[in-house]
Amino acid sequence: MRTVVDSLWAEPRAPRPPARGGRDWVLVLALLAAFALELALRVDMTWRAVGVAMVAVLVVALLFRRAEPFAALAVTFGVTISVDVATIVAGVGEPVSPYSMAFLLVLVYALFRWGSGREAVVGAGLGFVAAGVGLARDQAGWPDVVIGLVILSLPAVLGASVRFWTTSRSRELDQMRLREREQLARELHDTVAHHVSAMVIRAQAGRVVAASSPAAALEALAIIEREGSRTLAEMRSMVSALRDGDDPDLAPQLGVADLERLARPVGDGPTVELDLTGELDGLRPSVDAALYRIVQESITNARRHAQHATRIDVSVVGGQDDVRLTVTDDGDPITAARAVDGYGIVGMTERAAILGGTFRAGPGAGHGWVVDVVLPRDGSAA
Repeated sequence: MRTVVDSLWAEPRAPRPPARGGRDWVLVLALLAAFALELALRVDMTWRAVGVAMVAVLVVALLFRRAEPFAALAVTFGVTISVDVATIVAGVGEPVSPYSMAFLLVLVYALFRWGSGREAVVGAGLGFVAAGVGLARDQAGWPDVVIGLVILSLPAVLGASVRFWTTSRSRELDQMRLREREQLARELHDTVAHHVSAMVIRAQAGRVVAASSPAAALEALAIIEREGSRTLAEMRSMVSALRDGDDPDLAPQLGVADLERLARPVGDGPTVELDLTGELDGLRPSVDAALYRIVQESITNARRHAQHATRIDVSVVGGQDDVRLTVTDDGDPITAARAVDGYGIVGMTERAAILGGTFRAGPGAGHGWVVDVVLPRDGSAA
């Protein structure tokens, strides 16, 4: 249970919320139309100016419910609670809040659909406080309390359900893409192996006949050139299909020499101290790239999950046969029960294993999290 709660608390916001569009303005117009009708028909509504102000706040909140779901809900609930408390203190018996404020249930849905885990927990607490104050104002009995809590919980359950379904669907699509990319990678390997084998055979034949028949040797070189050009063209085509996005990234692969860019400060997050020692030149490209990616993932995880961390230490030591990477942070102690292997750790473990290395990640001896990786310089298992 502790692990489940910690996982919920650390859940980030849902990615890629849709931009404001026509549906948002239709929702706002529906709210304004309902409020205008309410003003025209209700004669028992007091403090009408307050009701207008409450609806104005709700209109703005509805427009920002995806980009800032917690702020939109907190401001609206804060206004609602303040008005209810004011009516209780003033002893106002007639209703003040317009019935059209029921549109704030859309904000509850948006919080659980797009907000982070901790935002959803705190927002749920605010919702219960608002419901409790409202029921106290109306002096409602237990049946009304139960009905109010059920009504408040329904959009939350709906938002969480839609979020879970969307996340599951997204993961299924990612798995399909990974399987397709694996197949493309195998085809790329077979294609390159076929053409390179032909080039090697032609090169060997050219060496044999070079002394007796220079023309035949030149013909072999021409065939090798054609095979090489065809191989490069097919490699570019398949690698472009394996990449995310429409445009291929033609920049050189990042490696140990580029780790300095990961040490740049990001907002008010923990600082990154980088220590590079030993022989780090001449690493195999796959090992060089793996070290960079593991450091990048480790720093990202520390900045996202390490509580009260002020410093992240990255040490890369190049030995004669291998390279050792250690990433630590000074965040709060993490017990074994709270340590959960995420997709990032699984990916880093797999990358290290492919290169014939070892990967270990877990709570530090006194505080924070420790990532320890050892990779052979030549990536012997790659």
